Amino acid sequence: MNLMERALQRFAITGGIGSGKSYVCHLLEKRGISVYDCDEAAKRLMRSDKSLQMMLQHLIGGDVCRNGIIEKRVLAAFLLENDAHKQAVNDIVHPAVANDFMLSNFQWLESAILFESGFNRRVKFNHVVCVSAPLEMRVRRIMERDSITRESALQWIDRQMPQEEIEKRADFVIVNDGHANLETQIDKMFVDFNWEI
Repeated sequence: MNLMERALQRFAITGGIGSGKSYVCHLLEKRGISVYDCDEAAKRLMRSDKSLQMMLQHLIGGDVCRNGIIEKRVLAAFLLENDAHKQAVNDIVHPAVANDFMLSNFQWLESAILFESGFNRRVKFNHVVCVSAPLEMRVRRIMERDSITRESALQWIDRQMPQEEIEKRADFVIVNDGHANLETQIDKMFVDFNWEI
């Protein structure tokens, strides 16, 4: 593969909450690969993109944005009312994030809801990587990270696409169970994708 072909390639890293995607992305960054974080990008765009703010105001009401700042409480209340509201907000935010990614110099992207958000339809990825972990390990990670109960952690997991379904749709699965060697799996992924550092 020549440098031009490689420069045009795009890769997505996904997986359920608590699977350890961020840690795998950290390992990639230690190898010199910058990874675009969809969650951070969405927050940044809601803070800085005036047209996105106007669309949210039109959808939710003027009080969702005051002095150019998104009122998280108002946005959260709207999102929690029903799935239609959540979808309506996603239909505004996700295309903006996809466009931002396409305009960036990033080739690697991290998204917890790659398939649910339709991101995989908005951007053509050469390869999708799923980071997976056993359910109990995911529950424990979420409880420790967010200081929440086991029941709440399971609710967050249940709101997302089942891990088994994500694995089926992915081109490569990295097992983050605390036993399998992550660096070795990343090396194999690079070989499979014909990617050289």
